[in-house]
Amino acid sequence: HINQAMKARGLMKKDIDYVVKDGEIIIVDEFTGRLMYGRRYNEGLHQAIEAKEGVRVASESKTLATITFQNFFRLYDKLSGMTGTALTEEEEFGAIYSLDVVEIPTNKPVIRIDHTDVVYKTEAGKYRAIVQQVKECHAKGQPVLVGTISIEKSELLSKMLKREGIQHNVLNAKHHEQEAQIVAQAGKFGAVTIATNMAGRGTDIKLTDEVKAAGGLAIIGTERHESRRVDRQLRGRAGRQGDPGSSVFFVSLEDNLMRLFASERIANVMDKLGFKDGEMIESKMINSSIERAQKKVEENHFGIRKRLLEYDDVMNKQRTVIYEKRRHALMGERIGMDISNMIWDRVLNIIDNNDFIGCKERFLEVMAMEVPFTEQDFNGKRRDDLYETAFQAAMGNFKRRIQNLSQVATPVVTHVFEQQGDVYENILVPVTDGKLVYNIRVNLKEAYESQCDNVVREFQKSILLHNIDEAWKENLRELDELKKSVQNASYEQKDPLLIFKLESVKLFDAMVNRINNERVATLMRAQIPGRDPNEVQEAAPEQSKPRQQYTETKVNAQDGTNEMEDPSDAAAAEAARRDTRQQVTQPIVKEKMPNRNDPCPCGSGKKFKNCHGKGLV
Repeated sequence: HINQAMKARGLMKKDIDYVVKDGEIIIVDEFTGRLMYGRRYNEGLHQAIEAKEGVRVASESKTLATITFQNFFRLYDKLSGMTGTALTEEEEFGAIYSLDVVEIPTNKPVIRIDHTDVVYKTEAGKYRAIVQQVKECHAKGQPVLVGTISIEKSELLSKMLKREGIQHNVLNAKHHEQEAQIVAQAGKFGAVTIATNMAGRGTDIKLTDEVKAAGGLAIIGTERHESRRVDRQLRGRAGRQGDPGSSVFFVSLEDNLMRLFASERIANVMDKLGFKDGEMIESKMINSSIERAQKKVEENHFGIRKRLLEYDDVMNKQRTVIYEKRRHALMGERIGMDISNMIWDRVLNIIDNNDFIGCKERFLEVMAMEVPFTEQDFNGKRRDDLYETAFQAAMGNFKRRIQNLSQVATPVVTHVFEQQGDVYENILVPVTDGKLVYNIRVNLKEAYESQCDNVVREFQKSILLHNIDEAWKENLRELDELKKSVQNASYEQKDPLLIFKLESVKLFDAMVNRINNERVATLMRAQIPGRDPNEVQEAAPEQSKPRQQYTETKVNAQDGTNEMEDPSDAAAAEAARRDTRQQVTQPIVKEKMPNRNDPCPCGSGKKFKNCHGKGLV
């Protein structure tokens, strides 16, 4: 938390990395300048920024799924695309996607004039020169599009132009809703537009004959970006379809890119030649130096992305397996086979990894049954015979449990359908494993016609999906922590990626083992608590994005029986409608018995006689 607070305070800059809009922190894409709605920094950084800016601190979200863009795009059978700036990334397209980059000639010859970069010693001198250049173009009616790398810089330049009395439009992430309209007007006679690097892509800037005669659209870049692609996209706003135009970049030795690369050497040259603040140098050698710096940064970024992909390739194998299991559970087409395989797997796991005493404990814990063989059989019989005996006993126990579910549910469903079938379309059927109560949403008519077979099927689907989702969430968190911790392996002259691969396999095996244990334990203990048909709850219409919520079930302290919360309680009813599981709390123990009209010690707000004291006092 301290590290993230320091990062939020010192590194994350307002109007550069994020904006504050309508009481929310919205991330700004560093390359496009667009607002990234719905995206949040992870590991508490977003909350630290919210605290820094004094807006409401939202709760931290948990990662439900993760995938890199590269592996996401690889899911497609065919990949292709078109862009005017792919040539600089040709190596990456080949290495990551096995795609060739083909350069297609323009429809009409490009007559835009691309001037060499103009270099100034200080940032202040550079901005004064930019304002002067804008004034000169504006005076002759030539439209100007000024590109900046951040919201902060665009607003600084806007203030300077206002002081000079030059009317202009500002387009940045704060005003991106008007992007198309503002950019479409950027080619009008005498227009001046200040924009972050997102400006104009996908919008045609049309020029009149009067504007073409004045020299076409003039592009002025206030700073070189780390990526050559972004600079070329800015240049590409002018000179389209054979239109006239020009482009020039103003650079200072105080710019981020220049500070990192070669600024000292150029500064020494300017000092020796006696350059003063406000004087500029224009040289092809400096242009080449800047391009080399950009190329070096791009190679570094490519290396980072490639390394990230190598880590995600390890996770991708796990992701493929888990998503396949989840798809089977979701479709419900092979649930019976999957459950049989899980029970068989648990039988083998218990017998192979325990002595007889351990087997007895694990069969009770996981399979909810006594061990189906004697100690003499365990020590004397072949393992294959033990497997088969235990598996048949476990399957018999499971089938009886499932049959009992149908038998208990059928009379209630029949009564509700025959009495109130015209009122309810879907109902909630509670199924418990002794720890949690799962509210299973079923269609009343289907349940009646299938004699509650669909209740059993929906319960099995719910259990399988729930266990996969919870385990996968936890596994993603563990993999994320592992990715950070293995970096220390480099101090031992070991490859962190190799360590990550080895350790991630152990985590995955442990997760699958945990999923199978929890699934089988729940299925083997499933039962429907006694329920009056008049207490059946209607299920709300299924939402487009259902979320599983916990609600609480009370347990009587004295006899340990489950007691559902009063259906008339609005909060409980709403929670039950939302879905699916109900947490069973530990029994509440009080040394002194409360009086009948005292508040119940469980904290429900009800009187003791109407809550845990019902039937006791």
